[in-house]
Amino acid sequence: AALIREREHGTGEHLLVMPVSALEIMVSKIWSMGLAVLVASALSLAIVVQGALGVPVAGSVPLFLAGTALELYAVTALGIFLATLAGSMPQFGLLMVLVFLPMQVLSGTLTPRESMPQVIQDIMLLAPNTHYTILSQAILFRGAGFDVVWPQFAALIVIGSVLFAVALARFKAFLR
Repeated sequence: AALIREREHGTGEHLLVMPVSALEIMVSKIWSMGLAVLVASALSLAIVVQGALGVPVAGSVPLFLAGTALELYAVTALGIFLATLAGSMPQFGLLMVLVFLPMQVLSGTLTPRESMPQVIQDIMLLAPNTHYTILSQAILFRGAGFDVVWPQFAALIVIGSVLFAVALARFKAFLR
């Protein structure tokens, strides 16, 4: 949304004349938003889940937060890619509904993946939310360590890197 507002308000040209590259601009966008959500996630887990509700966390909170950071990296890169496709905020909103809603519903958070057709399960392995759901449930509920969830970490790194590369290529053209 911030990228689209910059283009609509004409501040994208200001970014182009600054002595920073498209990569630096994109990384700053990802980490500024990602850091805020990561801090909110950590505080929510500590204050609400463990504190107010008294729900025990079986696994490592730092490992969970590392997985959360990778999920934010991948999803934010996907958001930047979608922003480069949209021409306005309403179009971006519709793209988000068409991409993020099915991705969330089919990731295994709302319904078990095992109850979905195999083809949907296989397709959803391309979505970062699926791997994040698997790793977060394994860490928080079952106390899994890195030796169990490393495939999900690897998948999030690969998916995030591919989305980042595609978004960066589109982002360079978007600013022009």
